Amino acid sequence: MATIAVLGTMDSKGEEHGFVAALIRQRGHQTLVIDVGTLAPPTLAPDITREQVAIAGGIDLKSLAARRDRGESVAAMSDAAPLLLARLVAEKKIAGVISLGGGGGTAIATAAMRALPIGFPKVMVSTLASGNTAQYVGVKDIVMFPSIVDVSGLNHISRQILTRAAGAICGMVETTMPSAEDKPIIAASMFGNTTACVQHAQKLLENAGYEVLVFHATGTGGRTMESLIESGLVAGVLDITTTEWADELVGGILSAGPTRLEAAARTSTPAIIVPGCLDMVNFGPRETVPVKFADRNFYQHNPQVTLMRTTPEECEQLGKVIAKKLNASTGPVTVLLPRQAISIISALGQKFHDPAADSALFDSLSAHLRRDIHIIEMDCAINDTAFAEACVKALLANLAKAKK
Repeated sequence: MATIAVLGTMDSKGEEHGFVAALIRQRGHQTLVIDVGTLAPPTLAPDITREQVAIAGGIDLKSLAARRDRGESVAAMSDAAPLLLARLVAEKKIAGVISLGGGGGTAIATAAMRALPIGFPKVMVSTLASGNTAQYVGVKDIVMFPSIVDVSGLNHISRQILTRAAGAICGMVETTMPSAEDKPIIAASMFGNTTACVQHAQKLLENAGYEVLVFHATGTGGRTMESLIESGLVAGVLDITTTEWADELVGGILSAGPTRLEAAARTSTPAIIVPGCLDMVNFGPRETVPVKFADRNFYQHNPQVTLMRTTPEECEQLGKVIAKKLNASTGPVTVLLPRQAISIISALGQKFHDPAADSALFDSLSAHLRRDIHIIEMDCAINDTAFAEACVKALLANLAKAKK
């Protein structure tokens, strides 16, 4: 028997949450009803009151409710609920969480769910589940159920949806994970232009007893990798493909945000950093590229993806940015520079071959990097076997150093 949190605004959705809680209890589990409402009295008596949620977030609930500003209330509870729910999970008081809601309820509940570890059961029944859910799911494994009809009372359709959702959260909680040999995890970043390097390194690391999780550096991939590193589940990082910083700096469509490269530095996770594919900024079809870039050097990767070569000036800035991120490292980190090419298409004779831009990147990174951070320069291309082997050797050395 497990305890499942039923979280939501009990002032407007109490009946629906009560229905789901009853279904969960019929399956033999306990429920912990958490009220995150603010504007009207709860219609379902909670186990954890809105006052307790507010206290967890340092919120003056009385003043908040008096202002009767729905937007402000949603924002406040979206800050407080994650703190409370994360504490309940850390204390092992709940084994799963389910919520139901429209716009406000979805914002609050998914903010709380995003604060929980990957693998922890999370179900959100939402009026917004059939559209773009990226802002609600983030990089976590939140299961979004389309509510089909509005979450507004019980009817023939909503009973079916809520019953299935209750069954889903119970099934997730009841499921026993298959046993597997636990190997230390290495997180690696990859693009099509660095595939050969990463795949060769992956084989070597697996032979050394590690499990390698590869993330495609498409913005979402980088954010997901950073989240996993932050969670403490990763033993080491093989960040071959830091290309998302080119999109963040220049304005491409595959940015992973301004915190990319911070997780390993902050958590002391041993890391290898390579300026892989910083020669390119990603856009959609050619006609979608901003007019201001009209005279730049482009490569049509496919009909949907247009790559733009970074300039020496942009590469100099990228070197500074990456150095600043790595200078915050509290654990062992090594930078490897493939002097001949940082992607397939930046090699001699290829469309993005630009020695001046590459030199600006390498020189800037070296000049701004903390003196005690080791740099290994190699006269080869990023996808050469020797380079992949050097990355693995350096990462194994950093992992050994971290154990001492």
